[in-house]
Amino acid sequence: MRIFWKLVAAFAVVFSISSAAFAADAKPHRIAVQVDQDDPATMNLALNNVTNIMKHYGDKGETVEVEVVAYGPGLNMYRDDKSPVKDRLKQISEMAFPSKVKFSACNNTKQGMEKKEGHPITIVPEASLVPSGVVRLSELQEQGWTYIKP
Repeated sequence: MRIFWKLVAAFAVVFSISSAAFAADAKPHRIAVQVDQDDPATMNLALNNVTNIMKHYGDKGETVEVEVVAYGPGLNMYRDDKSPVKDRLKQISEMAFPSKVKFSACNNTKQGMEKKEGHPITIVPEASLVPSGVVRLSELQEQGWTYIKP
C-alpha cells in the first residue's frame, strides 16, 4: 500500500510541474477592440464581444487581457453625460477578474469635442485617457495583440 501512495505522490509532483511548465509556455491572450462609431448597437456588440471573450477563456481556466479603444464618434461610449452603455462598462469592469479589461479613451478626440462644444467633457471612471486612440491600437498590434473591429 505504501508503494501505491508513493506512486500517487510522484505522479502528482510530475503532473504539477508539467502543468506549470505548459502554462508558462502558453501564449497570452491579448485582444484589442476598436470602437469608432457613435452607435449604441456597435458599442453593445463590442461589449458583447468582450464579455464572450472573457467567458470563453474563463471557462477554459485561462485569463485574457482585453483593451477597448474608443476614438472619433465612438468616444461617446465613454462620455459620462452621453454613454448609452455606462452601466455595462461598470458591470464588465467589476466582473473581469482574473482577466483584465481596460477601456481607453482618445484624448485627441476628447479635446476636439471640448473645443467644438465649448465645455469640458467628463469620461466615465472606468475609462482612462490615451493620447491617441489610433496610435494606441497601432501600438497594441505591434506588441502582438489581436485586433477586433465589431
